[in-house]
Amino acid sequence: MQRFTIHKGIVAPIDRENVDTDAIIPKQFLKSIRKTGFGPNLFDEWRYLDQPGQPGVPESQRKPNPDFVLNQPRYRGASILLARKNFGCGSSREHAPWAIEQYGFRALIAPSFADIFFNNCFKNGLLPIVLPESTVDRLFHEVYAQPGYELTIDLERQVIVEPQGAEIPFEVQPFRKYCLLNGLDDIGLTLRHADKIRAFEAERLARYPWLARTLAG
Repeated sequence: MQRFTIHKGIVAPIDRENVDTDAIIPKQFLKSIRKTGFGPNLFDEWRYLDQPGQPGVPESQRKPNPDFVLNQPRYRGASILLARKNFGCGSSREHAPWAIEQYGFRALIAPSFADIFFNNCFKNGLLPIVLPESTVDRLFHEVYAQPGYELTIDLERQVIVEPQGAEIPFEVQPFRKYCLLNGLDDIGLTLRHADKIRAFEAERLARYPWLARTLAG
């Protein structure tokens, strides 16, 4: 998992409340057994005019919706997603944060997130930031008023730095912060103890050598 320390990026606004995970990545794209390749289908039903989109169709063969925010030149290369309340509601599909991360976003800002989606973001290297609704509303106005509007997110200091230098503090649970700063997902956390795991397995095999034959069979 990629570390998150300090990130500066263009902000893209999704100005809708209650954006559910089926809007983030429609159900037909969940057929894939891989954990990659979902970025081109992020917000598929809003992003393209040829619907319904289908897995395996190259992005070059799709018809972009020019009115959708991510297709507008001013938001090209955006890596911070600004959203309204209850973002990520609906089903618990982990494909939603996969698609967001694989599109190129590193952080999300909203007044609130659905609980399971919020947890899945941290497990996949995304930083979801909860701010007061009034602050989020002000940021929407700033983004619309200034093409190429950028924010800097400093996770260590837990602040968002605006272009003029003003800082917006945010909260993050210490363990989640530790994992993001060090690029540790659940597997990475386990592998910190790889030496102890190997020692345990060796000791167990020495005590119960018949396990080797059982496992091999």
